[in-house]
Amino acid sequence: MDILDEIYNGLIADEYIYEQAFGRIKFYEYPATGDVVNPHIVIDPIDPPSPDDFADNKWTTLDYLVQIDVWTKNRKLTDAVADKVRVVMWERFGFKQNAGPKEYDEGVFRDARRYRGKLHRHDFENL
Repeated sequence: MDILDEIYNGLIADEYIYEQAFGRIKFYEYPATGDVVNPHIVIDPIDPPSPDDFADNKWTTLDYLVQIDVWTKNRKLTDAVADKVRVVMWERFGFKQNAGPKEYDEGVFRDARRYRGKLHRHDFENL
């Protein structure tokens, strides 16, 4: 399972996020502040996934920690998109929001929220 693709697909499935940021949702690639005209979303894994929850000496889940940044030139829009990302991360994946920085630099607002959660393995038939 590629968590980055899963999150990307979950975000673009949301109509509001799709309208605001489609084509500007990236992995690892942070925009230059001068390039921010419309909202940008950056998905960045903080840690590699770690095995968790065990049964019969086999791990059954992977624990993920990802950061999702929202960059815009409008403070309220940044908050609205970041809040919608939080809803998707909770409702689709069950990932809880952790602390993350909020910044303002050269006319760009950045809301970087971290999300932690577990997803079950799907490869049990191959064990």
